[in-house]
Amino acid sequence: MNPILIACSHGTSSPEGRAAISALVGRVREMLPDVRVDEAFVDVQKPEIDTVVAGVPAGAASVVVPVLLSTGFHTRVDIARAVAAAPGPCVATPALGPHPLLAEVLADRLSAAGLGAAATDAVVLAAAGSSDPAAAVDVAAMADLLAARLGRPVTAGFAAGAGTRIAEAVTAARAAGATRVFAASYVLAPGHFAGVIAAGGADVVTPPLAPDDAVAAVVVERYRAALG
Repeated sequence: MNPILIACSHGTSSPEGRAAISALVGRVREMLPDVRVDEAFVDVQKPEIDTVVAGVPAGAASVVVPVLLSTGFHTRVDIARAVAAAPGPCVATPALGPHPLLAEVLADRLSAAGLGAAATDAVVLAAAGSSDPAAAVDVAAMADLLAARLGRPVTAGFAAGAGTRIAEAVTAARAAGATRVFAASYVLAPGHFAGVIAAGGADVVTPPLAPDDAVAAVVVERYRAALG
């Protein structure tokens, strides 16, 4: 029997956000037809990650894939705690980002939104943010991947936590000569942080990433890598 894949996302009160994450997990199930895929959450929604891990059948192995874009409190504390208390073999994978496939999705969204070759167009990678410095490191690495994919500079802005706020990053881009600023939404689904990004003052804001098939493919890749 294949280890159970536990897809652990943040949780949201947004119906649209819930639908997007549910659809993403549905695509993972389609990509892994021989694997049981359970959903879990670290906040807002139930079932909580501790409950899901504790409920894995006796003798069964499980892999927790954080459906989160960066390392942070939820991966280091919430998910780690649940894995440590698991009744059977259980491991957690890294978060989904940074990853080249996510750079592809972001680039596609920016292209669809009208980003061209003009030097006066600027791109801000707009992330949720975290109090954990490791999250900022992950976002910076993702900005570098996106910059390489686009062939142009990409700065980072955060909706919360440590680091430059999105509105500040947008203002700085304009001060540097940009006539249009694109905010590349580096969040998975509609919800609170997507709203903060939308209100950050950019001329164009791309949609959240889920439920793009490329994001589901990263979840599958993380699971398979954990199997060794």
